[in-house]
Amino acid sequence: MPKLDSYLFREFAQATFAVLVVLMVVSLGGVFADVLGDIARGRVPAGMMLSQLGLQVLNYLPLILPLGLLLGLLLGVGRLYRDSEMPVLTATGVGPVRLLRPVLLLLLPMVAFIGLCSLWLGPWARDYSQRMIEQGSRSMLVAGLEAGRFVELPGGRGVVYVGGMSNDGSQMARVFVYQQDEERMDVTTSATGRLTVEASGDRFLTLDDGFRVEGPQREGLDFRLMRFASNELHLPDAEGRRDEGDPELQPTLDLFGDDRREARAELHFRIAPPLLALAFGLLAVPLARSPPRQTRYGRTMLAFLGYFVGVNLMLLGQDWLAEGTIPIALGLWWLVLPLLALGAWMYFGDGRLGRPRRPAR
Repeated sequence: MPKLDSYLFREFAQATFAVLVVLMVVSLGGVFADVLGDIARGRVPAGMMLSQLGLQVLNYLPLILPLGLLLGLLLGVGRLYRDSEMPVLTATGVGPVRLLRPVLLLLLPMVAFIGLCSLWLGPWARDYSQRMIEQGSRSMLVAGLEAGRFVELPGGRGVVYVGGMSNDGSQMARVFVYQQDEERMDVTTSATGRLTVEASGDRFLTLDDGFRVEGPQREGLDFRLMRFASNELHLPDAEGRRDEGDPELQPTLDLFGDDRREARAELHFRIAPPLLALAFGLLAVPLARSPPRQTRYGRTMLAFLGYFVGVNLMLLGQDWLAEGTIPIALGLWWLVLPLLALGAWMYFGDGRLGRPRRPAR
């Protein structure tokens, strides 16, 4: 029997690993598109693309891994039915319930890792990503300014051009700044410049020995020309900047002592993924049951549908908790506990023969 457990565990692990590789490749493309979009909108410095990509992948692991576990077990157990191995095992006294040991050998470590990602790695990745962006905004090199290239300001409200720059990015030469609003435009040029950051996080371009032209964008001759010895231009903040009190950035232990509805909703949202993964893992075995030589992909769409319904309800439940639509005491238990009960009932009831019907008299 240990050899049988080793064989089944290897089959389930190989199928799950193959599915996870495919899901990670697909998810990496979506995350990469999101990071590029944030860079284009000025939310993320261009020099942090790879680091932000890795941190965002860690953030999405609690949503990707349960699907990989569900599909991997579904395909692994389905292959046993397709190749008529399950009927042979059943004839020797190894039924679906006996599969619990090799299933748990894979399921429990995966659930523990998903819990680690949801409760610790994900919040740490979000907080570290935010701190990297804020710290990177204090350096013109990291913020994306390069000598000889036009760089768009956050929010698309202007461009900056630097003709020359020191090695550490602190000093600039031949600076051109164009800013606009709904009615007027502002063009500033200077011989030298530098970046200064206040304690509040506001960024200023300090320009020396330059000219400033201000006037209407469309019609009119209301232009003003000024020459200055020193001038400070306030750079717009990057979009999507969050404060330190955001529950998404707080460690999980800090959320237990936070009485805000948003913090409680975030806490339940972090607890739910490993429990959903456990429920999906139990559901995969009875869903994989199929007659011999039948395609093993017949119930894959049903598993996809169950996963997306469960995850979407989890996301909606977080919003409902934060908005006060459902009480905090209910949390996400209304979703997690019924799924766990359904998975246990279907798993331990799989393969049992019903009582024969009595013939009608």
